[in-house]
Amino acid sequence: MTVSTPPLVLTVAGSDSGGGAGIQADLKTMLALGVHGMSVIAAVTAQNSLGVQGYWELPPEAVRAQLDSVLGDIGAQAIKTGMLASPALVETVARVLAQAGAPVVVDPVGVSKHGDTLLAAEAVETVKSLLLPTATVATPNLWEVAQLTGVKVEDERGLRRAAEAVLALGPTWALIKGGHLPGEPVDLLTDGDQEFLLTAGRHDNRHTHGTGCTLASAIASHLALGEDVPTAVRKAKEYVTGAIAHGFPLGAGIGPVDHAWRWR
Repeated sequence: MTVSTPPLVLTVAGSDSGGGAGIQADLKTMLALGVHGMSVIAAVTAQNSLGVQGYWELPPEAVRAQLDSVLGDIGAQAIKTGMLASPALVETVARVLAQAGAPVVVDPVGVSKHGDTLLAAEAVETVKSLLLPTATVATPNLWEVAQLTGVKVEDERGLRRAAEAVLALGPTWALIKGGHLPGEPVDLLTDGDQEFLLTAGRHDNRHTHGTGCTLASAIASHLALGEDVPTAVRKAKEYVTGAIAHGFPLGAGIGPVDHAWRWR
């Protein structure tokens, strides 16, 4: 019997003690899509279905040591970033990713599903100047677009302007997530030349905690599996749409998407 190693994907993000988002969502997504997930924990949150009660950043040297340990020995075919919280952590991670030689999916996490801030105001400029230029794909939602560029999107026509503003910050591709707009959800993926509108039905389900983390991790997983960016994003969107449809209640607040929906 010959055993082969699956594609390798690394997530650099925060831990969600409730298990719906962050590192936990990333690793569940990677397992579901058939890749080997590895993690660098940048922050620890006290978090449940009601919100984020607190978070604590790891020291930059601890984050750098985790990066060096994994990438120096094992390597990665794709890397995903999530919650990085502070300028020091953003800079530490960005300087490693610039030399990583693997596609990078940047989810510029700024706020939680419950509205809790997860990125210090002083870290926004570091994300713009150092982290986004390392990105093969950046996946901001509309709130994060406004935070990073000042562009406020009020309808589908504004997605292109948002994408242009994000691309000006350095990523190769921008995926502007329009799920918070009224009507049927539509996302715009573009590299400035090619453009794809991705639609999906809107599910009557409030249990959507972890959608952004799950989507970015799914994109990274499909890139590691050898897909090009448009195909990886399309397949990732299909996966997360199913996960939203099967989201389940947990605790007294917003439940998570179901990462194992294809197995149930």
